[in-house]
Parts: sequence; C-alpha cells; structure tokens
Amino acid sequence: MPFRFADPTTPSLPLHLIEADGLAGWLEGQPEEWRGWVEASGFSGAIGEALILPGPDGAPAAALAGYGSAAARRRGRFALAAAVARLGTGTYRIASGLPAGAAAEEALGWLLAAYRFTRYAGSNGTGAQLVAPEGIDAARVEILAEAEALTRDLVNTPASDMGPQELEDAARALAEEFSAQIEVTAGAELEQGFPMIHTVGRASTRAPRLIDMRWGKAGPTLTLVGKGVCFDTGGLNLKPGGSMGLMKKDMGGAANVLGLARAIMALGLPLRLRVLIPAVENAVAGDAFRPQDILTSRKGLTVEINNTDAEGRLVLADALALADEETPDLIVSMATLTGAARVAVGPDLAPFYTDDEPLAAALAGAGSAQADPLWRMPFWEPYEAKIEPGIADLDNAPAGGMAGSITAALFLRRFVTDSPRYAHFDIYAWNPSALPARTKGGVGQGPRAILAALPEVLGL
Repeated sequence: MPFRFADPTTPSLPLHLIEADGLAGWLEGQPEEWRGWVEASGFSGAIGEALILPGPDGAPAAALAGYGSAAARRRGRFALAAAVARLGTGTYRIASGLPAGAAAEEALGWLLAAYRFTRYAGSNGTGAQLVAPEGIDAARVEILAEAEALTRDLVNTPASDMGPQELEDAARALAEEFSAQIEVTAGAELEQGFPMIHTVGRASTRAPRLIDMRWGKAGPTLTLVGKGVCFDTGGLNLKPGGSMGLMKKDMGGAANVLGLARAIMALGLPLRLRVLIPAVENAVAGDAFRPQDILTSRKGLTVEINNTDAEGRLVLADALALADEETPDLIVSMATLTGAARVAVGPDLAPFYTDDEPLAAALAGAGSAQADPLWRMPFWEPYEAKIEPGIADLDNAPAGGMAGSITAALFLRRFVTDSPRYAHFDIYAWNPSALPARTKGGVGQGPRAILAALPEVLGL
C-alpha cells in the first residue's frame, strides 16, 4: 500500500496532543461541554489514549491523543502512533501539543502504524489519515515509510515464497523502478568466483547466487552488503525446532539493505551505490558442507568449518571481498548474524561495529535523531586469536561460545582490508511483539540512521 499523507485540502479534524500533566491546563480554555465529556470519558493524556470530541450537532469536531510524559516518551518511540488505531477512520491535522523537534518522528510513526502484512490474509491497517505537520519534509518521510514497508514485507514473507530466486526478483523490481543496473552470478561462475557462497547454498534445491545492483553515476561510493540466507536449517549442525522457527527472517540483512537502497534512490542522493546480496538457503542434503571442512574464500583466506550453522559470515565474507576490491568510500554490511547480539542488547537495539571514530559518532547521533537506535560494539583485538584455529587461516565458529557477536564481526573484518571505512550491523530484524508503529514481525533496524549519517560521512 502507498504510505502517504492526506491531501492538505481534505477536510480534517483538529487533533490536540495532550501531555499527562497538561490536561487540566488545556481544558481550562475549552467549552464546558467538552470539559464534561473529557472528564466522563476518563481520558488522562496517557500514551495510547484517544478521544473524539463532539460538536453542538453531535458530529466529531476535534480529537485528543494522549502524549504521556517526557519520561514515558523516552521509554519508547513513536508515542503518537500508539493512539492512531483508536482514532478510527478520518483525516486529522495536528493543531497543538506536538514539539517541533518530534514532528518528523511522529509523522513517520503515524504512517507506519498503517502497515499490515496482507499477502496471505487480512487487510490494511487504520483508516486514520494525517495531514503532514508543518515544518517537516513530507516527501522524505513518505519515502522512509515506503522503504520500511519494503523491508518488512520481505522479512515477513515465508521461505516458501522468498527463496534466492524471489529475493533476486525483489532486487530486480527495485532496480527496474529506479533504472539501476543488476547482475546475478550463479552456477559454475559462482562456484569459481565465490566459493563460500556456493558451498553454503549447494545443498538446497534452490540455487545460490550473488546479486549485484548498481545505481548512480557520480559522487562518493557506497557499497551495502546484506546477508540473504532465505532459510537456515543450520545445515548438518541442524537447529532444534525452537531455533528454526524464525529462520525465514535470516535474510533480514538483505531486506534492510534493499529498504535502505530504495530510500537512497528515491531521494536521489548524489552518490554511487552498489548493493551486494549473497542469496542462499542453508539446507541438508548429501552434498551439504560438513564440520571440519576447510573452505578457500574468494579472498584466498582458508576457513575451517566448526559449525555449519555459522554460515552467514561465510557468504558475507565472499561478498565483502568483492566489495573491497573496488575500495569504495564506505562499506556497510547488515546481517541477522548472531544470537549473541540478541543476548547482549535484546531485539530493540541494532549493534554495530566500526574502527572509524567519526563514522561511529555520526551513526550513533543519527540513530538517536531518527528514532532508529543503535549501540556500538567493539572490534576487540584480544579476541582475534579466537578466530584463528591453526589448521586454517580462520575458524567460522570459535569454541566456548563467548563474545559470539564480536568474533563474528572480527571474522568479517578480515575480508575488508583495502577500503577506508567499514561498518558492520548485527541486527535482529524482527519485533517479538507489537509496539507503536511496529507490528509484530519483520522490521528495519539501522537504515534510517545510516541514511541520515551519509551526508556527514560521505560529504554529500
């Protein structure tokens, strides 16, 4: 569905955002009948509350949305979105109570509150529409909402309908929409040029491939690399059922970089963009790769396989090696890579790694400003020895289980040796339960922050 603000000429109800400690003050200047109506309703201004106020003829004349307290808003995001579903069908214009600095976030939250995954059942969400608040870049907010919706749709689609071919189809559709170029490497060429991508995906009936999309003819160079494991059984180190249940989302890194690419192209940023997605299914068959196999990567580094369920870093490594060969100004990898990251920061934060202090500061600041929270993790040098097994250059699954996200990030960094700036995001890409503006299911983590940081990082 399109994510658009209402036509500003459409008749609309004034909507007042009421803070919990500001209700009494707001009521003092209102008609007596409204004061009685609000008091009788029990409306208190808490986040998530909404109330329609009647006019003299009983028809809706205005509306209230609870905006809570500053402390309550700091404990979450998109406070206004919590009230949208309770407002019902109609068009609204914010009349008071919206801080200027929060207008873009709350407007984006309103649009995202309408998201529903409807491919198989159900219908689109709330019919409440919003006239864009004054002072925001409405077109940009709409682009962000549509980019997020693309990411969510891709993650939410089950593996039966989102294998390597379907992920390629989604990339091709995006390339066609924005006149980007796309190449796909598969078969013998993949086996020869990207041996670890081929090895991870060769046991599946759905052929592995590397998707390579390019857009833009001038400006600094940005390469996005997204993990596209469309389903992960764990391979011969088979996952238990409880751990396999959400593995349709193991291509969440690819979904996030495609959503980010959509936003970059729709905004027409003056840069040269490349998107690399190793698309595979990690399956079990007679030709599946095995524990203690030793693989030779595109970069020439050898990797001892100590767990076939640590496959994401293998496919990313070959793609990162290709990205590094062009030495772009910035490489960003995104992947649902480790359970260790979820244990460390939970599902709501996107951990990221970089050695570049200005890049780290720009990303962290943008995350806070864009309601897209990030948390910096360390490339901890003393752990380098953990990924060196002795029998090969690298170990894909160090024993002991400690620092799993850090050792995975260190593994990936070995494949980016020539490019000046690199950041890796170990994301979850999933909401375990519904939150304001975020339905249960697939979600973008990091793209808005990365997008907002690009002008500073790349000098746009």
